[in-house]
Amino acid sequence: MATVLLVEDDHVVRSAMLRSLTDRGHAVHAASTALDALRRVAADAPDLIVLDLGLPDLDGADALRMLRGITDTPIIIATARDDESEIVKLLRAGADDYMVKPFSGPHLDARVASVLRRSGVASRSEPTAIQVGGLRIDVGQRQAQLDGAPLELTRKEFDLLAYLAARPGRVVSRRELLEEVWRQPSIGEDQTIDVHLYWLRRKLGETAAKPRYLHTVRGVGLRLVAPA
Repeated sequence: MATVLLVEDDHVVRSAMLRSLTDRGHAVHAASTALDALRRVAADAPDLIVLDLGLPDLDGADALRMLRGITDTPIIIATARDDESEIVKLLRAGADDYMVKPFSGPHLDARVASVLRRSGVASRSEPTAIQVGGLRIDVGQRQAQLDGAPLELTRKEFDLLAYLAARPGRVVSRRELLEEVWRQPSIGEDQTIDVHLYWLRRKLGETAAKPRYLHTVRGVGLRLVAPA
Protein backbone atom coordinates (compact mmCIF):
# COMPACT_ATOMS: atom_id res chain seq x y z
CA MET A 1 0.00 0.00 0.00
CA ALA A 2 2.80 2.45 0.87
CA THR A 3 6.55 2.63 1.40
CA VAL A 4 7.28 3.28 5.09
CA LEU A 5 10.58 4.18 6.74
CA LEU A 6 10.60 2.99 10.35
CA VAL A 7 13.19 4.80 12.49
CA GLU A 8 13.50 2.92 15.81
CA ASP A 9 16.61 1.81 17.72
CA ASP A 10 14.98 -0.76 20.04
CA HIS A 11 15.19 -3.99 18.05
CA VAL A 12 12.25 -5.62 19.89
CA VAL A 13 9.93 -2.67 19.29
CA ARG A 14 11.25 -2.27 15.74
CA SER A 15 10.58 -5.93 14.91
CA ALA A 16 7.03 -5.76 16.27
CA MET A 17 6.20 -2.57 14.36
CA LEU A 18 7.84 -3.86 11.18
CA ARG A 19 5.81 -7.07 11.36
CA SER A 20 2.58 -5.16 11.98
CA LEU A 21 3.14 -2.81 9.04
CA THR A 22 4.24 -5.50 6.60
CA ASP A 23 1.25 -7.66 7.58
CA ARG A 24 -0.93 -4.79 6.38
CA GLY A 25 0.73 -4.71 2.97
CA HIS A 26 3.25 -1.88 3.39
CA ALA A 27 6.82 -2.05 2.10
CA VAL A 28 8.85 -1.23 5.20
CA HIS A 29 12.49 -0.15 5.49
CA ALA A 30 14.05 0.16 8.93
CA ALA A 31 16.73 2.47 10.33
CA SER A 32 18.12 2.47 13.86
CA THR A 33 19.79 5.90 13.82
CA ALA A 34 18.83 9.40 12.72
CA LEU A 35 21.78 9.67 10.34
CA ASP A 36 20.87 6.41 8.61
CA ALA A 37 17.30 7.70 8.26
CA LEU A 38 18.49 10.98 6.77
CA ARG A 39 20.68 9.14 4.24
CA ARG A 40 17.80 6.88 3.20
CA VAL A 41 15.36 9.77 2.80
CA ALA A 42 17.87 11.82 0.81
CA ALA A 43 18.44 8.88 -1.54
CA ASP A 44 14.80 7.84 -1.99
CA ALA A 45 12.00 9.50 -0.01
CA PRO A 46 9.36 7.05 1.30
CA ASP A 47 5.60 7.67 1.43
CA LEU A 48 5.66 7.88 5.24
CA ILE A 49 8.15 8.03 8.11
CA VAL A 50 7.51 6.63 11.60
CA LEU A 51 10.08 8.31 13.86
CA ASP A 52 11.12 7.41 17.40
CA LEU A 53 12.49 10.27 19.52
CA GLY A 54 14.97 8.36 21.69
CA LEU A 55 17.61 7.65 19.05
CA PRO A 56 21.23 6.92 20.01
CA ASP A 57 22.96 9.48 17.79
CA LEU A 58 20.53 12.41 17.67
CA ASP A 59 17.45 13.47 19.58
CA GLY A 60 14.31 12.76 17.60
CA ALA A 61 13.20 16.39 17.76
CA ASP A 62 16.41 17.45 16.03
CA ALA A 63 16.03 14.59 13.56
CA LEU A 64 12.52 15.81 12.77
CA ARG A 65 13.78 19.30 11.96
CA MET A 66 16.55 17.91 9.76
CA LEU A 67 14.13 15.61 7.93
CA ARG A 68 11.78 18.52 7.33
CA GLY A 69 14.71 20.32 5.71
CA ILE A 70 14.98 17.70 2.96
CA THR A 71 11.48 16.23 2.55
CA ASP A 72 7.78 16.95 2.99
CA THR A 73 7.04 13.24 3.52
CA PRO A 74 4.43 12.76 6.29
CA ILE A 75 6.03 11.92 9.66
CA ILE A 76 4.41 10.13 12.61
CA ILE A 77 6.24 10.47 15.92
CA ALA A 78 6.22 7.25 17.99
CA THR A 79 7.66 7.63 21.48
CA ALA A 80 7.17 7.03 25.19
CA ARG A 81 7.19 10.79 25.89
CA ASP A 82 3.68 12.00 26.70
CA ASP A 83 4.22 15.60 27.82
CA GLU A 84 1.59 17.82 26.17
CA SER A 85 3.94 20.74 25.59
CA GLU A 86 6.40 18.38 23.87
CA ILE A 87 3.64 17.06 21.62
CA VAL A 88 2.57 20.57 20.64
CA LYS A 89 6.18 21.57 19.93
CA LEU A 90 6.77 18.58 17.67
CA LEU A 91 3.52 19.07 15.76
CA ARG A 92 4.47 22.69 15.16
CA ALA A 93 7.95 21.57 14.07
CA GLY A 94 6.43 19.52 11.26
CA ALA A 95 5.17 16.20 12.65
CA ASP A 96 1.91 15.03 11.10
CA ASP A 97 0.81 12.84 14.00
CA TYR A 98 2.00 11.62 17.40
CA MET A 99 1.67 8.21 19.08
CA VAL A 100 2.57 7.44 22.70
CA LYS A 101 4.02 4.01 23.41
CA PRO A 102 2.88 1.37 24.06
CA PHE A 103 0.29 1.04 21.28
CA SER A 104 -1.26 -1.89 19.41
CA GLY A 105 -0.69 -2.94 15.82
CA PRO A 106 -4.26 -1.97 14.79
CA HIS A 107 -3.77 1.45 16.42
CA LEU A 108 -0.59 2.00 14.43
CA ASP A 109 -2.32 0.81 11.25
CA ALA A 110 -5.21 3.24 11.80
CA ARG A 111 -2.86 6.20 12.35
CA VAL A 112 -0.78 5.29 9.29
CA ALA A 113 -3.91 4.95 7.14
CA SER A 114 -5.25 8.30 8.40
CA VAL A 115 -2.02 10.17 7.64
CA LEU A 116 -1.74 8.55 4.21
CA ARG A 117 -5.31 9.59 3.39
CA ARG A 118 -4.65 13.18 4.42
CA SER A 119 -1.46 13.28 2.37
CA GLY A 120 -3.13 11.78 -0.70
CA VAL A 121 -0.84 8.74 -0.78
CA ALA A 122 -3.65 6.28 0.04
CA SER A 123 -5.71 7.33 -2.94
CA ARG A 124 -2.74 6.67 -5.23
CA SER A 125 -1.79 3.30 -3.75
CA GLU A 126 -4.93 1.57 -2.50
CA PRO A 127 -6.66 -0.72 -5.00
CA THR A 128 -10.12 0.38 -6.12
CA ALA A 129 -11.16 -3.24 -6.65
CA ILE A 130 -10.25 -6.46 -4.85
CA GLN A 131 -10.55 -9.90 -6.44
CA VAL A 132 -10.41 -13.08 -4.35
CA GLY A 133 -11.54 -16.14 -6.29
CA GLY A 134 -15.01 -15.40 -7.63
CA LEU A 135 -15.48 -12.57 -5.15
CA ARG A 136 -14.99 -9.04 -6.50
CA ILE A 137 -15.22 -5.97 -4.28
CA ASP A 138 -15.23 -2.44 -5.71
CA VAL A 139 -14.16 -0.34 -2.75
CA GLY A 140 -14.78 3.01 -4.43
CA GLN A 141 -18.30 2.12 -5.59
CA ARG A 142 -19.00 0.04 -2.45
CA GLN A 143 -20.27 -2.82 -4.58
CA ALA A 144 -19.57 -6.54 -4.32
CA GLN A 145 -20.14 -9.43 -6.69
CA LEU A 146 -19.92 -13.18 -6.26
CA ASP A 147 -19.31 -15.14 -9.46
CA GLY A 148 -20.64 -12.17 -11.44
CA ALA A 149 -23.84 -11.77 -9.42
CA PRO A 150 -24.29 -8.65 -7.26
CA LEU A 151 -24.34 -9.08 -3.49
CA GLU A 152 -26.89 -7.10 -1.48
CA LEU A 153 -24.89 -6.19 1.60
CA THR A 154 -25.56 -3.86 4.50
CA ARG A 155 -22.99 -1.14 5.20
CA LYS A 156 -21.24 -3.12 7.94
CA GLU A 157 -21.39 -6.38 6.00
CA PHE A 158 -19.60 -4.64 3.13
CA ASP A 159 -17.05 -3.05 5.49
CA LEU A 160 -16.33 -6.41 7.12
CA LEU A 161 -15.99 -8.23 3.80
CA ALA A 162 -13.80 -5.52 2.26
CA TYR A 163 -11.49 -5.40 5.29
CA LEU A 164 -10.94 -9.17 5.22
CA ALA A 165 -10.62 -9.31 1.42
CA ALA A 166 -7.91 -6.64 1.50
CA ARG A 167 -5.88 -9.04 3.68
CA PRO A 168 -6.40 -12.40 1.90
CA GLY A 169 -4.99 -15.39 3.73
CA ARG A 170 -4.13 -13.42 6.88
CA VAL A 171 -5.85 -14.28 10.14
CA VAL A 172 -7.52 -11.09 11.40
CA SER A 173 -8.31 -11.02 15.10
CA ARG A 174 -11.73 -10.12 16.48
CA ARG A 175 -10.10 -7.31 18.40
CA GLU A 176 -8.74 -5.82 15.17
CA LEU A 177 -12.14 -6.10 13.47
CA LEU A 178 -13.90 -4.32 16.33
CA GLU A 179 -11.32 -1.54 16.40
CA GLU A 180 -10.94 -1.06 12.65
CA VAL A 181 -14.36 -1.97 11.18
CA TRP A 182 -16.66 -1.02 14.04
CA ARG A 183 -14.35 1.65 15.53
CA GLN A 184 -15.19 0.61 19.08
CA PRO A 185 -13.36 -0.89 22.08
CA SER A 186 -12.72 -4.61 21.83
CA ILE A 187 -14.34 -5.59 25.12
CA GLY A 188 -17.26 -8.00 25.28
CA GLU A 189 -18.61 -7.33 21.78
CA ASP A 190 -17.97 -10.67 20.01
CA GLN A 191 -21.71 -11.03 19.35
CA THR A 192 -21.54 -7.96 17.10
CA ILE A 193 -19.17 -9.79 14.76
CA ASP A 194 -21.04 -13.09 15.00
CA VAL A 195 -24.37 -11.57 13.89
CA HIS A 196 -22.88 -9.80 10.86
CA LEU A 197 -20.75 -12.83 10.01
CA TYR A 198 -23.81 -15.11 10.07
CA TRP A 199 -25.70 -13.00 7.51
CA LEU A 200 -22.60 -12.38 5.41
CA ARG A 201 -21.96 -16.12 5.17
CA ARG A 202 -25.54 -16.74 4.10
CA LYS A 203 -25.16 -14.22 1.29
CA LEU A 204 -21.91 -15.90 0.21
CA GLY A 205 -23.66 -19.27 0.10
CA GLU A 206 -21.73 -20.83 2.96
CA THR A 207 -21.99 -21.69 6.65
CA ALA A 208 -19.56 -21.82 9.56
CA ALA A 209 -19.57 -25.61 9.30
CA LYS A 210 -18.96 -25.54 5.54
CA PRO A 211 -17.02 -22.35 4.77
CA ARG A 212 -15.97 -21.32 1.26
CA TYR A 213 -14.40 -17.89 1.76
CA LEU A 214 -14.74 -17.02 5.45
CA HIS A 215 -12.84 -19.40 7.71
CA THR A 216 -12.88 -19.16 11.51
CA VAL A 217 -9.57 -19.79 13.25
CA ARG A 218 -10.75 -20.88 16.69
CA GLY A 219 -9.60 -18.61 19.48
CA VAL A 220 -7.88 -16.21 17.08
CA GLY A 221 -10.12 -14.64 14.45
CA LEU A 222 -11.14 -14.88 10.80
CA ARG A 223 -9.39 -15.49 7.51
CA LEU A 224 -10.70 -14.90 3.98
CA VAL A 225 -9.28 -17.16 1.25
CA ALA A 226 -10.38 -18.19 -2.22
CA PRO A 227 -12.10 -21.59 -2.38
CA ALA A 228 -9.78 -24.46 -3.22
